[in-house]
Amino acid sequence: MAYKHYVLVCGGTGCESSKADDIFNNLKAEVANAGLENDVQVVKTGCFGFCEKGPIVKVLPEDAFYVEVKPEDAEEIVKETLVKGRIVKRLAYADESGKTSAIPEEIGFYQKQMRIVLRNCGLIDPEKIDEYIARDGYAALEKVLFEMTPDEVIEEMKISGLRGRGGAGFPTWMKWNFTKQVESDVKYIVCNADEGDPGAYMDRSTLEGDPHSILEAMAIAGYAVGAQQGFIYIRAEYPLAIKRLEIAMAQAREYGLLGQNILGSNFSFDIEIRLGAGAFVCGEETALLASIEGKRGMPTPKPPFPAVCGLWKKPTVINNVETWANVPVIITKGGKWFASIGTEKSSGTKVFALTGKIKNSGLVEVPMGTTLREIVYDIGGGIKGGKAFKAVQTGGPSGGVITAKMIDTPIDFDNLIAAGSMMGSGGMIVMDEDDCIIDVAKFYQEFCVEESCGKCSPCRIGTRKLYDILTKISEGKGTMQDLDQLKEIGEAMKRAALCGLGQTAPNPVLSSLHYFYDEYLEHIQDKKCRAGKCKKLITYTINDNCRGCTLCARKCPVNCISGEVRQKHTIDATKCIKCGECMKNCKFDAIEKK
Repeated sequence: MAYKHYVLVCGGTGCESSKADDIFNNLKAEVANAGLENDVQVVKTGCFGFCEKGPIVKVLPEDAFYVEVKPEDAEEIVKETLVKGRIVKRLAYADESGKTSAIPEEIGFYQKQMRIVLRNCGLIDPEKIDEYIARDGYAALEKVLFEMTPDEVIEEMKISGLRGRGGAGFPTWMKWNFTKQVESDVKYIVCNADEGDPGAYMDRSTLEGDPHSILEAMAIAGYAVGAQQGFIYIRAEYPLAIKRLEIAMAQAREYGLLGQNILGSNFSFDIEIRLGAGAFVCGEETALLASIEGKRGMPTPKPPFPAVCGLWKKPTVINNVETWANVPVIITKGGKWFASIGTEKSSGTKVFALTGKIKNSGLVEVPMGTTLREIVYDIGGGIKGGKAFKAVQTGGPSGGVITAKMIDTPIDFDNLIAAGSMMGSGGMIVMDEDDCIIDVAKFYQEFCVEESCGKCSPCRIGTRKLYDILTKISEGKGTMQDLDQLKEIGEAMKRAALCGLGQTAPNPVLSSLHYFYDEYLEHIQDKKCRAGKCKKLITYTINDNCRGCTLCARKCPVNCISGEVRQKHTIDATKCIKCGECMKNCKFDAIEKK
């Protein structure tokens, strides 16, 4: 049935937590009240990406793009936009100058993006296979089954230059080819959806918004390497993604796109879901395979590599969600088209979860080679509160910091490694002048301590030792010898740890030590934290602006502030727990943090 208007409501996890379900239901009710059921279709989509401004509602064909929508706005959207054809200006996006824009292409957040992985997110109902098919869905699978040989599929992947988006950047075609060349009665295809980096949610959003693209890609790989069974390993904390995957798999089987003799061919392929318990180490491929097999998720030495001896000791192709999402487009548009995007050694696009001290947080997909400046300022809108940009942490606990001096560096696999960081799965956390680099390094190291499986001593002991030294420095007890130890232990872990978790865990420490050595020296020699984050190095005092209003004393949880009404107060530093409540509540800028 053709409709005159389509109302797209963001149905990703982030917007659902902000009452997107209520918005969707209210819009449907208001459409019915206006008697427009035959003219208007309300659709719940996946993530639009602009998470900072969610929930988002888009109306077609008017191309009205509404941000920060509330359930009570439904009536006005229907009456003004659908009935009268007018834009609700108060809901349209407004930039810093106050200029409003209802058209996404006019919004800075989207202007430099190129959506390949996220091509369908925010545009289709992920729970309806027909909408995926209408946008060339499963055309790639049909093409490989009836027009291409397995070798031709792998050659097309080789031409594309696609590298794994899970972190290491290994050529996708080469991994597939290793598995194809092994003689075996059984082979497996695995999707790694165990996204565990703090601040990262690219894979979750892709699965929520476009699950069929992953199913199609895995079937294509199965055909190319000779596998008939696939597994999607996804953490149980992603209930919406799991639900939509289950719906998509059932629909694909009903349409003959999964299961026996797909599309009437001789090729059979099916997929099962395996739930993970949220262990970060299970993002490492051998630990992931152990978990699928029902064992404790712990890594094993390589070689042999999973492509040759993987799941149940059979050849296994493992790629992450973002890698898989590229595959159908490469097949339909060609490897040369994909290779024309990005850089010579890093083709295509990359999805980043842009978070932290940034004005426009959200999912960002840009061509490889886009500079950090373009991502932070042109797309992200710059730093919140007019603060100074300090650094970006890429690659999560496995990556490192990129400083302001490198802000014009083109972002790709090789440049990030050269800078002492890595692409990782795509987390990008922006820091400003109020962030302490030692505090940041300590946060990631504590995460690695908690997530280490403990199998090898370089990781089990090394992460704890690094964390303890960082804690010592943050408390003003550090020595110059501690800096030497951080380097020695970090380098030893990189060489000796069993898996990628332990080998990359020192990266945040080593890169921050390299680029912010002066800040480490301040903590050790001057007993000072310039950002005021390390509590043991902070002293709160009251200056002459104090009016004696007593508000700070009343808010202090440990009663360490004293003074008469309308007289200057004082803080007992021996009792102060450095909570900052006094400064937060003072209306006269009378509290100083030194």
